[in-house]
Amino acid sequence: MSQGGRRLPGVEHPQVVDPRHPLVERVRSLCLVLPEAVEVEAWGRPTFRAAKPIFTYVGASMDRPLSIVVKTDPEEHRALVQDDRFYGVPYFDRNHWVGTDLDATGTDWQLLAELIETSYRQVALKRQLAALDSPGAAERSL
Repeated sequence: MSQGGRRLPGVEHPQVVDPRHPLVERVRSLCLVLPEAVEVEAWGRPTFRAAKPIFTYVGASMDRPLSIVVKTDPEEHRALVQDDRFYGVPYFDRNHWVGTDLDATGTDWQLLAELIETSYRQVALKRQLAALDSPGAAERSL
């Protein structure tokens, strides 16, 4: 539980997903190549941040632990939620966030990499975007 964004003493969130799961590892590899991206455990799940703001987190809900949530480009949001692979996430949908389930064989990892980068772009600082768009940045592997 939190109050005003602070964790209340003695209250822990249950772990939603094993952070060492191979699908989580694959998401991690897509997120941590972005400039200044860091991983922070919050609410019992891995979150990926552009320094402080979250751009991706794993585990949309306890019922969907192997899933990710990303912030969409507002103009692309409507099309994504009309795609059966994506769904609105409780508490986040009005802010252009979507969830999608991860699957070892059915996940379109190229699309996921693009959505993660788009999400990062929605929250990143100007210097982070400049680093992302700098010459040589395209060589990073997604």
